[in-house]
This record gives sequence, C-alpha cells and structure tokens, in this order.
Amino acid sequence: MDFCEITTETLDVGAIARRVVPANCGAIVTLDGFVRQITKGRETLYLEYEGYEPMALKEMEKLVAQVKTEFEIENVGIVHRLGKLEIGETSVVISVAAPHRRHAFAACEWLIKELKRTVPIWKKEVYADGEVWVEGENAKN
Repeated sequence: MDFCEITTETLDVGAIARRVVPANCGAIVTLDGFVRQITKGRETLYLEYEGYEPMALKEMEKLVAQVKTEFEIENVGIVHRLGKLEIGETSVVISVAAPHRRHAFAACEWLIKELKRTVPIWKKEVYADGEVWVEGENAKN
C-alpha cells in the first residue's frame, strides 16, 4: 500500500518501512534522511523545515505514481517531517518495496532526488555562524 504524509511528529523509521511490505516482495530499501552536525564544513545547530502541505502532498503522490511506472516496484511510502529538528533527528523517510532489491535501490535514489527538486518543502540550515534557506536543486544532500 502506497502512502505520503507530512507531520511535525518524530518519525519512527522502522514502523514506516514495515508499512510498505507486501507478501510478493523480497526487499525493502529505506532512506532515513536525518540532520547532520557538519554541512560543507560548517557546524549545524539545527534545521527548520517548512512546507506548503496540500501542494507538497500532491507532488509526493505524483512522484509515487511516476516511480511506479519507471521501476519494477510494488509499494512506496514517503513521510516528511516539518518544524525544528535537532542533530540526529529524522527529517524524511522513503521506503520502497520490490520483488528484487536493485529496483528498490534505484527507485529510492530517484525518489529522494525528485522530492528535493519538486516538492514545496524548504529547509533552513542554522549554523553556529549564521543561517541559510536551501531548496530544490540546491538541496543536494
């Protein structure tokens, strides 16, 4: 079963991943995107995520529909967290179930790149020496 969600709650990576498991699949690939302490040589204090939720959910659903036409996969789950996140907290979980792992890996990689490029969720990186908003093509990591 596919799902897309946006929340301000703490993300349980394992619970999210297990929601995409069908009996005919042999692999789940899950991306756990979390806040790192050092970004491009700068000390990160925390991140803040904002998003236009109705549009973000629609765009996430479009990505799920598209990835299922391009890769041999069964189910996809995407959950993104908004709000202030501390170092080590998960901001996004993408889980892909597929009969074979190589398709799940490829689809998961495609999804995170396209999510960052197209979904209206913005990230403010707050450093020890300043802050910057990062979005779209600039959100490489």
